[in-house]
Amino acid sequence: MDPTSDTEYKPGPLHGVTILDFSRVLSGPYCTMILADLGARVIKIERFGTGDDTRAFGPFIENDSAYFMCFNRGKESISLDIKSPRDRELLERLLDTSDVVVENFRPGVMERLGYGPERLAKTHPHIVYTSISGYGHSGPYSELPGYDMVVQAMGGIMGLTGWPNAEPARVGTSIGDLGAALFAVIGILASLYSRSHDAQGARVDIGMLDCQPHCWRPLWRVLTLKVLYPPEPVTTIHRWRLLRPLWLRTASL
Repeated sequence: MDPTSDTEYKPGPLHGVTILDFSRVLSGPYCTMILADLGARVIKIERFGTGDDTRAFGPFIENDSAYFMCFNRGKESISLDIKSPRDRELLERLLDTSDVVVENFRPGVMERLGYGPERLAKTHPHIVYTSISGYGHSGPYSELPGYDMVVQAMGGIMGLTGWPNAEPARVGTSIGDLGAALFAVIGILASLYSRSHDAQGARVDIGMLDCQPHCWRPLWRVLTLKVLYPPEPVTTIHRWRLLRPLWLRTASL
């Protein structure tokens, strides 16, 4: 902070909270980016040798990925080889002083590394352990990898975009990843508040598919009641038709 600035620095509401971020690409990093914006200290654990996958995503500003910088701003970063005894010792010390763990691997990966939720619940019961995956850590699809486009299709949101008599279209942004990240933030904040009463950590398990119906639930209610739309796929052009009378009235003013 510029000491000559007239604006006084005020710590965010999560000042003093430490997040250990094992996640990569989008859903996890977006979640921890929001937590960092709220004042938390986020320590990003990156893969030894290569780092986060998105470090290789273009466009680049000089040698740095703009994509990576966008979703990992305000974080600290350390590269660890979790199979190395020395690095595992360091990771254990980081866990001792962390409040939240965030990961978005496929279910079972963190367990194989020795840092699954059951183990940490015994050794570090104060930690809020947060997982983001395609379909959650239970159920028939839990072992399947989760991709944004697949989750959009299965969740039904692709039926809201596109044109009549055409194939469903993917939403332009990665709403599957971003929606899951936002619900993860909600779960983390609620768990931290609960911990302030009983000093106990919690398990937050977010499935990307579970979050999709909540992203378009108001429209789902309208479709169910058949108030505004006929019983047919709701596409971009139908929403435009709904707004057309308002547009015509505005244009005539």
